[in-house]
Amino acid sequence: MTHRESRRQTFYMYLFISPWLIGFLLLALYPILSSLYYSFTNYDIIHAPKFVGLANYNEMFHDELFWKSVTVTLKFTFISVPLQLLLALGFALLLNQKIPMRGFFRTAMYFPSMVSGVAMSLLWYWIFNPQIGLFNYILSWFGIHGPAWLMDPDTALYALIIMTFWTAGSGMILFLAGLQGVPASLVEAAKLDGAGRFKTFIHVVLPMISPVLLFQLIMGIIDSFQVFTQAFVMTQGGPNYSTWFYVYNLYTSAFKEYRAGYSSALAWVLLIVVMLFTAIIMKASNRFVHQEGGGRK
Repeated sequence: MTHRESRRQTFYMYLFISPWLIGFLLLALYPILSSLYYSFTNYDIIHAPKFVGLANYNEMFHDELFWKSVTVTLKFTFISVPLQLLLALGFALLLNQKIPMRGFFRTAMYFPSMVSGVAMSLLWYWIFNPQIGLFNYILSWFGIHGPAWLMDPDTALYALIIMTFWTAGSGMILFLAGLQGVPASLVEAAKLDGAGRFKTFIHVVLPMISPVLLFQLIMGIIDSFQVFTQAFVMTQGGPNYSTWFYVYNLYTSAFKEYRAGYSSALAWVLLIVVMLFTAIIMKASNRFVHQEGGGRK
């Protein structure tokens, strides 16, 4: 290939990727860098931004609502993510067995994950209704007077955690794919050595699906740090700030108080925290994640 032909192919390559490149520069990179600049300014969207240095970050760490949002979000994350993983793995193990109508149940389990966040929130808002909701109606069969759920500060956050179980089907599909990738020869060898089902699962199956577990753990934490739709549609951060999630606090600062500079600072702190959590998990995964051909990472 001559030098001229090489330059021509390079030109065509940049020509073909130019729509994506322009879109990335204008719709992704520019807003990201702009938000970083705005995080050091006093900017209300209407007036020109005024540089204030670290004032937004200083105010943030002295803001009671900021720490409330951090507490609510971390509590939601540390309860919902492990439970979701256990539920998804349990359903995957069950639907990996040879049972009647297995395909139907797999589809039925995954289908709720396809429902939009707003539609799902409206449905569960009715389910948690203390007067006419489905949960309290079922509890009444057993003579139990159900709680106020979303209207009670003591139960509102737990109601949203219960709501996340409805989308366990998406995680189930990934675990199911991982389970079907476990070599049958390893399972048979464990059985021949006298290992029961539990030991086979712990020492053979679980290590083999550990990369799937790692992926779902990281994605689950990232998603839980960005909870917004449920709080916006169902509770508006209440009652008594019991569902005042971090991203809802960011939204309120940006679009209700018109503090774009402060909300940009909140966004960058969220990004840094997500990166730290991801790095810690990836570092810790060296001890439990199995890699084919190389044992653990």
